[in-house]
Amino acid sequence: MRDPRIGVGSWFLCCAWLSAVVPLHGVEGGCGDRETHKCCPGRNNDCSDFNLRRTLCYCDAYCTKTGDCCEDYHGVCQIAAAINCVVGPWGPWSDCSSQCSTGSKDRTRQVAVPPRNGGTPCPDLKQRRGCLGDNAICHTAKEVAKILPDSFKRDFKDPWRRPRMRVREQLPSYCVYFRLKHVSLACCLHFWSSQLVRDRQVCVECQGDAVGSKKRCQGDGLQGARTFWTAASVAGCQGSWVREASQENCACPRMSFIFV
Repeated sequence: MRDPRIGVGSWFLCCAWLSAVVPLHGVEGGCGDRETHKCCPGRNNDCSDFNLRRTLCYCDAYCTKTGDCCEDYHGVCQIAAAINCVVGPWGPWSDCSSQCSTGSKDRTRQVAVPPRNGGTPCPDLKQRRGCLGDNAICHTAKEVAKILPDSFKRDFKDPWRRPRMRVREQLPSYCVYFRLKHVSLACCLHFWSSQLVRDRQVCVECQGDAVGSKKRCQGDGLQGARTFWTAASVAGCQGSWVREASQENCACPRMSFIFV
């Protein structure tokens, strides 16, 4: 049996008042008198009313199992066939939430026909699955930059170059500004590498001689991402940094660094 929300004493007082105010003859009640949500799917104890005998009855689909439906339930609630939920096809999977590591993808679908008259409710409208980011920039993120102090920046003529030998195209330099996030203790062992201090911004210049086949310097990093570096002439001096900005056709100021 159900556990009605109304107390026994209150129920008798309600019935006595109704009997005194409204004569039983000709009184209508049940699902048809409910102002909103005349019929409810599933089990809902609040989906109730009083029948002609002024006893509590229900207008939810569960009442067909418990046998306490209102007298007009079948005429009001089952006059139309139940309509089950119908959903559309799944949409495409979203991009992986992580570009270069473990992440997730989502896809969704829409409700084409909502359930009515106690029909089957809608299934899940969203799915998620794991993924591994494999963006083209992932290889760049794994590169380790090799740096030297700008004192190694020299412009000299090759004494072995023949007069008619084709001169190698010199690409313009560009600057990359990094914020140092980690610096190993070995960097303190040399004067120039001791300038590499955590949380300090440094300028590293990419000269034409250091540019590779990809028309850039190896390890120049990704904007806003942490990458790694190592000092080319100081054993054990290494760390990580975050690229904050870059500038084309640029030369870093003195006491800066260059890519090797």
